[in-house]
Amino acid sequence: MNLSKRNMLASIAAVALLSTGMQAQAQHQYKDAKNGATSTKTEQTGAALRDLWVGHVFWVRNVVLATSVGNAAEASAAENEVVANAKQIAAAIEPFYGKPASEKLFSLLAGHYGAVKQYLEAALADSKPKQELAMKALTDNAGEIAIFLSGANPYLPLDTLRSLLLAHVGHHVLEIQQWHNKQYAEEAKTWEAMKNHMYVIADALTGALAKQFPAKFQ
Repeated sequence: MNLSKRNMLASIAAVALLSTGMQAQAQHQYKDAKNGATSTKTEQTGAALRDLWVGHVFWVRNVVLATSVGNAAEASAAENEVVANAKQIAAAIEPFYGKPASEKLFSLLAGHYGAVKQYLEAALADSKPKQELAMKALTDNAGEIAIFLSGANPYLPLDTLRSLLLAHVGHHVLEIQQWHNKQYAEEAKTWEAMKNHMYVIADALTGALAKQFPAKFQ
């Protein structure tokens, strides 16, 4: 299978995953938590996590765009924000799982961004072998994050979480390819899908936290 076909399948898979009930499942769990007596705290946590996860795709997108046009200073500034955002996402779980878990999540998120950057550089160089290696790093990392979060919270099913994260990887790859191919209108649609998908992931995490730690949401 050549790389273009692989990317096309990744894109189709991302859309299919969202249309086969995972989004409904994640948001149903979130609504269940909101309908309880702790809805205010749940809503506040959900809003904060949505903001953090959308921040991730926002700043990574800025890195992609700046790097693609050769603006090194802008890319560096955006990359600093990617790292800061990853630290914030990791810090968000520290009240629930402790500092070692927060540090572990930051390490995994750093690996995720590193693999995205690896794919970006490979795509800009039109190196299919390097793109294949970057795809493997991305998918392996998605599995590691899923295992970590699922292992910490029984309300985050491993297969569902892995699928959500792989769909997220598919969005990164598709966005990079579309920008590189000057498919700007298509990339704009992918950007909207990426943002909405971040809401799904954030809501799934919020609902799972509220169920696992009800006392913290009182």
